[in-house]
Amino acid sequence: MSETVARFDNRVASYVRGRPSYPLALLTCLVAAYGLGPRSVVADVGAGTGLLTRLLLTAGCTIHAVEPNAHMRGAADALLGGHPGYTSREGSAEATTLPTHSIDFVVAGQAFHWFEPAAARVEFRRILRPGGWVALIWNVRRETGTPFLAGYQALIERFGLDYAQVDHTHVVDATRLAEFFGAAGYVRRTFVNRQPLDLAGVIDRISSTSYMPAPEHPSYPALLAAVRTLFAATAQHGRVHMEYVTTLYIGRL
Repeated sequence: MSETVARFDNRVASYVRGRPSYPLALLTCLVAAYGLGPRSVVADVGAGTGLLTRLLLTAGCTIHAVEPNAHMRGAADALLGGHPGYTSREGSAEATTLPTHSIDFVVAGQAFHWFEPAAARVEFRRILRPGGWVALIWNVRRETGTPFLAGYQALIERFGLDYAQVDHTHVVDATRLAEFFGAAGYVRRTFVNRQPLDLAGVIDRISSTSYMPAPEHPSYPALLAAVRTLFAATAQHGRVHMEYVTTLYIGRL
């Protein structure tokens, strides 16, 4: 297993509890503007614990959740394994193992920045049916706007181990997206997403991030203390709110 795939091995429980879902407005857009529906066959590539998969299943489509990390895939299976539209498989963006021309939508939630873009593009073109769509989606965390958001970002910058190297906002830009989508181009759409969190939720949220110290890291106790201090200073009625701009890049290859 590659180092990239293994980054989340010891973070699955925190990921399940602490990561946000995706807004209903995103699903509405995919249905109304791009034709996602009960006849659609979807490849959710880098599906992780199934956060995006779960939302898309409500449109009645068939989803193949492709995930290289066995721990993450197991969490998705535990959550969604009883749904008739859901199947999972071990695979990657560069080698999904899906049949040629079998897919109407390739989606990737919070995952494209881990892909090798050129190889993923070749693989997606192989599995997509003519006219099929590729949708790259991120929950982009707001870094300012409230004392909590600013304080949380300060913790990321203080304790993050390789934040600048792996955070998607640093490694995915307009040039890289233009190269991936090619001459056909892409459309960018944004949606508001807000996540209420108690103290345990904030700890899970920050612990789920691959560039932050894991529980066995020497700096983890100091990180927890800083999180508790921030929460005590900013919470109202036992809650804070993480705010995101959910961003969709969609096009054909």
